Amino acid sequence: MKKFSFPRIETGLFKDRQIVMSHDQEQLEPFMGRTFSVDHFKAQMIEKGKVFSSEQRQILVDVLISQYSGIAISDKVKTNIDLLSQSSTFTITTGHQLSIFTGPLFFIYKILHVIRLTEELKNQFPDHNFVPVFWMASEDHDLEEIRKVTIFNKALIWDTRQEGPVGKMEFENFEQLKNEVAEFFGEDKQAEILAFLQRYEGVNLASATRNLVDHLFGEAYGLVILDPDSHELKKHAIPLFEKELKEQFSFEAVEAKSELLLKAGHKIQVTAREINLFYIEKGLRSRIIPQANKFFIEGKGEFDQPTLLKMLKDHPEHFSPNVILRPVYQEIILPNLCYIGGVGELAYWLQLKGVFDRAGILYPLIFPRISMLIIDKSTSAKMAKNELVANDLFRNPSDIKKDLLTKFADDELDFSDVDQAFLHLKDTLITKTSGIDANVEKFSLAEMAKLEKQLGTIEEKIIRSMKQKHDHALSQVDQIFDKLFPNGERYLKSPQQMMQLFSDLPEALQNSVEIAESCV
Repeated sequence: MKKFSFPRIETGLFKDRQIVMSHDQEQLEPFMGRTFSVDHFKAQMIEKGKVFSSEQRQILVDVLISQYSGIAISDKVKTNIDLLSQSSTFTITTGHQLSIFTGPLFFIYKILHVIRLTEELKNQFPDHNFVPVFWMASEDHDLEEIRKVTIFNKALIWDTRQEGPVGKMEFENFEQLKNEVAEFFGEDKQAEILAFLQRYEGVNLASATRNLVDHLFGEAYGLVILDPDSHELKKHAIPLFEKELKEQFSFEAVEAKSELLLKAGHKIQVTAREINLFYIEKGLRSRIIPQANKFFIEGKGEFDQPTLLKMLKDHPEHFSPNVILRPVYQEIILPNLCYIGGVGELAYWLQLKGVFDRAGILYPLIFPRISMLIIDKSTSAKMAKNELVANDLFRNPSDIKKDLLTKFADDELDFSDVDQAFLHLKDTLITKTSGIDANVEKFSLAEMAKLEKQLGTIEEKIIRSMKQKHDHALSQVDQIFDKLFPNGERYLKSPQQMMQLFSDLPEALQNSVEIAESCV
């Protein structure tokens, strides 16, 4: 497998904010804790080690063992879970919605980045241990965002009408979808995909997702998968949730930081609510809304503050942080050093530094996930046939076609000599008719204009003819870009080539775009 790396700044595909987040975090320092660097990892370990207790570690380990009780846990995962009880062990975390069949391929890229970063940190700090963690967004309720996946340009949709947190939804009506996925692969290639599909099972979507992601990354890389929807874990977040219910502190903190971001020329990604908590049960996820000394929860009713606080103390698992408080909850229950996410995710993290400060929780390092593109064998062959290289994928396809036409035509499309001869004829005629007779001069100019238009028509017809002659080559350019950038999406996402991706972990995950040319 050939690999090519490009700094994001050289691709022309990423926005200024994305470039800054990858290459110049110092510009964002007022909105972050520490910027991403080896030295700052060392400082983060020292500070996190002081505030994350042995009791918290043991509770985390016990919860993870309980959550893994339904599957055969691999040696590497078991070792990593056990290591979390040690004060010298820290986590590197990423997270995502519970998209069916993992959804977009950057679901996988995030995890690969986290795994690689833990390996790099182990090399830098051999006396410490670093555990890759995947945070399942099991309490999210946006079914419409996760129920659809596009595989080889065909949309597959999960047929369910369940409501509430997606992680609690029963894992139903998936057999037909699995069969459709299997049909994409010939019988000689079905073995691996069938193993993939067989592990996609569970009592609910959260357990099915755990089984699937563990199948992909557990045994090989020791990835630890955490479901934050836990009574024991949320007991540690009771002070945070209680502070939110009593003071509604996060709204003010986000508003203050958002105003500073706007003044600095940055966009605002999320809007805080007065209370940034939900009340959840199976089939229910409702906002907690303050109303005249009371709180209203749709589907549950009105509660005064003492009653709601008692509900929190007795059943913290029914209280769920939204996008504003979720990162804070994450840093409360994990010995975490760094969060790897999409640039859109990290944009709202920049609004949260004040929330972390007000809650007294250490803000982690943050860094954007790597972008990768996998080029299959047939697409690679088309590129080679048309003498296209990896850098060409960052160009506009129309420009590539123009270059190809020019190359094919050599001097056939060069009309400069014809244009020069016409200008000479026009100048000569004007000279000869000038001053003889006004009508003759006017007639000559009109006829020359007609001739010029006819020449233009002839040139256009020649170009169209050349296009038709080389239509196959030009259509291959479209095929290449349609395959690698489905639906015209120019950010670097792969066209669902999971079979190729899972067989090889990239050697370098840095501030770059990786393009891998597959030979399978």
